Amino acid sequence: MSDDQRRSRLAVRHALAPDFRVATPESVTGAMTVLHATEPATVHLSCQARTTDLRPADVDRALYQERTLVKQLAMRRTLFVFPRELLPAVWPSASARVAAGERTRLVRDLVATGTTTDGDEWLDRARTEVLAALAAAPDGLQPTEIRRAVPMIDVTLDITTADPRVSTRVLTYLGAAGDIVRAVNASGWHLSRPRWTLMSSWLPSAEHAVAADGYREIVRRWLFTFGPGTEDDLVWWLGATKGIVRAALAALGAVQVSLDGGGTGWLLPDDLDDLPDPGPWAALLPVLDPTVMGWQHRDFYLGPHRAGIFDRRGNAGTTAWYSGRVVGCWTQDPAGVVRLRLLEDVPAEARRLLSAEADRLTQWCAGFRVPTIYNSPAMRA
Repeated sequence: MSDDQRRSRLAVRHALAPDFRVATPESVTGAMTVLHATEPATVHLSCQARTTDLRPADVDRALYQERTLVKQLAMRRTLFVFPRELLPAVWPSASARVAAGERTRLVRDLVATGTTTDGDEWLDRARTEVLAALAAAPDGLQPTEIRRAVPMIDVTLDITTADPRVSTRVLTYLGAAGDIVRAVNASGWHLSRPRWTLMSSWLPSAEHAVAADGYREIVRRWLFTFGPGTEDDLVWWLGATKGIVRAALAALGAVQVSLDGGGTGWLLPDDLDDLPDPGPWAALLPVLDPTVMGWQHRDFYLGPHRAGIFDRRGNAGTTAWYSGRVVGCWTQDPAGVVRLRLLEDVPAEARRLLSAEADRLTQWCAGFRVPTIYNSPAMRA
């Protein structure tokens, strides 16, 4: 499959070309499989880029009122927004893998610092007490309230290789395990001040799949959104092993296709036809947007701009796209006006479309400057 066809698929499947935009945050999330939520504003800005008439309140409605979208720690120990119906697949697979790693490290550190001689017993007791405290608080509790209710987790470890705050690590573990969930946000859409609650209270009657079935469903959705992708792409994106990825691909009957440059990608067996070229389009995407973070091998859309767009830890800053390629980034001036910084010469049509997107995003932000800690080299320049 040619790089041109991969870029056409990206435009259509990711709802970025104007004719393929969608109407709701649920539709955006479904199109992308999941949304990155490390920074809360990313969720709203990712939705803005793929819709024409959506406000922050629409995203908050889906997250906190209708609960059709849910924040869940999963692949690569990253916080994502999931469609509610995908949670039973991720809990026993990618999230369980993260939870197991969190538990192992916390138990080890508790013993190494002399906090307890039996880390497993300590963590099980902490879990019981935290869940009991949340069961007694139907409206949920903020982390400070949880620490007051469960004093045993309100300790700091004498350690430099991990987060020393035990309470944070306990909540992270329980969240990854699907015991608790970030419920109502106690701040604005651009900040994360969650009230934690029991997952069983937030989403009653939620069922779990088995791990293999869960991985298969996640990989199926990823292939439709991002395919064709390589085995390396999937291993990286899932934060899993080659064995897990290969088993899922085999169960799906995924088909190998040749990629420009000599690589091998995978597609679903009923998704082998080319998609039509959607024509010229432009988009401005936020930091850590799922499109720019969707693959490990990024040359077909990133070209020579990796060093300008990604920081040393692999976090992507804002991106400016033209017809399936990253051509620059964007920032905001002190008045909140969106400013473009192009990293290459582009046609006049591209400048016109990018300027229109900058105006659209400026109007959407209405003078508000979106904060971020992920300023890429291009953004800083």
